Amino acid sequence: MTTTKRIIVYSFGLLIAAALLMAAYTWAMLHISYSDGERAGYLQKFSTRGWICKTWEGEILLTSMPGAIPEKFEFSVRDEKVAGDLTAATGKRVILTYAQHKGVPTQCFGETEYYITKVVVQP
Repeated sequence: MTTTKRIIVYSFGLLIAAALLMAAYTWAMLHISYSDGERAGYLQKFSTRGWICKTWEGEILLTSMPGAIPEKFEFSVRDEKVAGDLTAATGKRVILTYAQHKGVPTQCFGETEYYITKVVVQP
């Protein structure tokens, strides 16, 4: 094998290896959660955002003590069923179950690191 062909083959192999490593890293960041939990509050905003990668993004106002300024909790949704449930619950009190995924390499999976997995609408 000539030197030029060897360089091309090695370069192609390095590109394939880098792509596989990036795919494995992305898969791991999306499937292994850093933390899990629940947040309760009033669903203030929920919409799709993005120029190329449309993602479902929203925020709830967390209620703490009466008279205190409510804190915002921003989140992303990847499941269409959960997105439908949240669309129907706009303005209502909800309990959101989430999984936190740190280190997701692109915003095409969501703009925040909190991904909602379940929603319960409070009466």
